[in-house]
Amino acid sequence: MDSALLIHRIHFGFTVTFHYLFPQLTMGLALLIVILKTIALRFNNPVYSQAARFWAKIFGINFVLGVVTGIPMEFQFGTNWSHFSRYAGGVIGQTLAMEGMFAFFLESAFLGLFLFGEKRLSPRMHWLAAFAVFVGSWLSGYFIVATDAFMQYPVGYTFASDGSLELSSFWDLLLNPWAQWQYAHTMIGAAITGAFVMAAVGAFYLLGNRFTEHARVFLKVGVIAGCLFSILQLYPTGDGHGKMVATYQPVTLAAMEGLFHSQRGAPVVIMGQPNDQQGKIDNPLAVPGMLSMLTYRRWDAHVRGLDDFPRQDWPDNIPLLYYSYHIMVGLGTIFIAVMVVSAFMLYRDRLFHAKWMLWILLLSVPFPYIANTAGWMTAELGRQPWLVYGLMRTADGYSKTVSAGNGMFTLLGFMGLYTVLGILFVLLMRRELETGPAVAVEPATLHIEEAR
Repeated sequence: MDSALLIHRIHFGFTVTFHYLFPQLTMGLALLIVILKTIALRFNNPVYSQAARFWAKIFGINFVLGVVTGIPMEFQFGTNWSHFSRYAGGVIGQTLAMEGMFAFFLESAFLGLFLFGEKRLSPRMHWLAAFAVFVGSWLSGYFIVATDAFMQYPVGYTFASDGSLELSSFWDLLLNPWAQWQYAHTMIGAAITGAFVMAAVGAFYLLGNRFTEHARVFLKVGVIAGCLFSILQLYPTGDGHGKMVATYQPVTLAAMEGLFHSQRGAPVVIMGQPNDQQGKIDNPLAVPGMLSMLTYRRWDAHVRGLDDFPRQDWPDNIPLLYYSYHIMVGLGTIFIAVMVVSAFMLYRDRLFHAKWMLWILLLSVPFPYIANTAGWMTAELGRQPWLVYGLMRTADGYSKTVSAGNGMFTLLGFMGLYTVLGILFVLLMRRELETGPAVAVEPATLHIEEAR
């Protein structure tokens, strides 16, 4: 691989991975905040209202960091991937522009009203502001996913006289069937992150015997939402998205599963190491026939392996793709187990007093981030060696006049700047967690005042 191409890929991979740490939480929290506000409004419950206000501050911090880290990616299309921008900009420019002009402004405008307008707005109008933030956040996610879906499964385009792509059908682009499954899978992944973070904060406060009333609310909402969304992530969204890959990117499916040879009754490899030099899985632990069953609903179905495709069309890093996919699936299975057990204990009124389970929820908080990152790595590595699947190879899309040295210089600069932003984020989050949702109602504080 050309050294400049490698640097440009690492550069964009680094910026998008760091950036997505923030919007996945904001998109997940947006829905949960609406749920908190709905319960607060329906039952006139001040604890739920205070909980929504607390999480709105966490949302705001993540939103700001997401904006700051997201804007440079737009410029990278021109600086690092100019040939791709010239080739596909007539199509993907539509959804990227709509994300910025419609969804982003809707989300940011009503976020200001939600954060600073609680005393000026009626309860119903304040709920409406929260709902508008949710709509803007999730609409923004759709436009971005629709952009990526075009790169995965290009539709609604025609060729211009210069060979570039032009948009021929706006609705085909927006309603791309790949985008629908990918969007559902992506947003549920974000909701899982929000649920785990909310449950983890509730567990943190209960273990420290602080803000216990609010902590119980965090745990209830986080665990119930986490249980529901973890199951939906597996079925139907994960299953549906997997069928899209099997239908339109069969070589990607083969690489994800480490299936080097076409066969009937293809197995699912639960554990093993891909050996792409010898074309096999080392030390495999596999379930016979399961891949055929999951893909085609028949135990004896024929599944195409990598040997069915030209070597130049294979994903260019099969081990990394294989491990990314298996990390995503493995963690998703663990999420279901953790949240089902937590929901059962919540139903039996044991969760709030089970310190071992609270510790599990607290320590689980990094794993949804890892799973979402692994999921996006699976999608993007699986599309290789294509930038626009079947139309433009990645090697043809980068800026040829930007050398590897120039790319490395800016990459190091981004790494330094994002390290500072990461430290700032940790400090801001720590301050909000220490302050808590409602200091004034802390029982311990009231007892001290009464003693005086």
